[in-house]
Amino acid sequence: MKKFFLYLILILTALSMLVPFMLMFLISLSGNENIFIDYKNINLSLFAYKNVFHSIPVMRYFLNSLIVASVTTLGQVFVSALAGYGFARFEFRGREVLFFIIILSMIVPPQVNIVPLFYLMSKMGWINSYQALIVPGIFGGFGVFLMRQYFLGFSKELEEASRLDGCNCFQTFYKVALPCALPALAVLSIFTFVTSWNSFMWPLIVTNTENMRTLAVGLTVFKGSFREITLWGELMACSCICSVPVILIFITGQKYLINNPMSGALKE
Repeated sequence: MKKFFLYLILILTALSMLVPFMLMFLISLSGNENIFIDYKNINLSLFAYKNVFHSIPVMRYFLNSLIVASVTTLGQVFVSALAGYGFARFEFRGREVLFFIIILSMIVPPQVNIVPLFYLMSKMGWINSYQALIVPGIFGGFGVFLMRQYFLGFSKELEEASRLDGCNCFQTFYKVALPCALPALAVLSIFTFVTSWNSFMWPLIVTNTENMRTLAVGLTVFKGSFREITLWGELMACSCICSVPVILIFITGQKYLINNPMSGALKE
């Protein structure tokens, strides 16, 4: 009986999260003239999807978002893993103070950094470029904190065994510690990719040409503030397209969230 109620709660929770996506997909197929009428009389069609591809360069926006999110994710995972391992394993002067500053950076709202970041990008000549969209997202306090906490609980016996086999510090890091940190890396990768993919304000500020816009910025073309009326069908169709990579990246990475590669690595 307990399992029945547990599964019932899980099913209801899953349905409550799926309903907004189902409505988004249904609206994208209904057309703008059928949005606010009885759903029983809606004629479903792909007109909104066709209009999206004719109204804006969706593939260009999609490619920009994919490049920015992928490179940002790879960069932040690499930098955070190196920094986290360094904070967890090496003793150096000012380590605690430096880590405390990194923790403080997590408290500062991202909007506070927009003006100084924009000024820096402008002075470097990176406005309206991939560098401005990618480089600021590579460095983040959350990633360093997450990887440091994971490596603090990482078994030192494996590292000592690798040292006995002749590995130096960096070889121990990428041959032993990094493969065993796949769960933490998967969590960081998913969070970073989703955050970068959905980023709106920063790409809107640092891009000023159509060929550099991301998909999140392209969505605003169909909103009422940019035209007389809001094209709900096209807006929801573009939102559905925007949701596909996020869903795929979660499905791909969820096995690393469930299976822990460290299990069985050491035997008592």
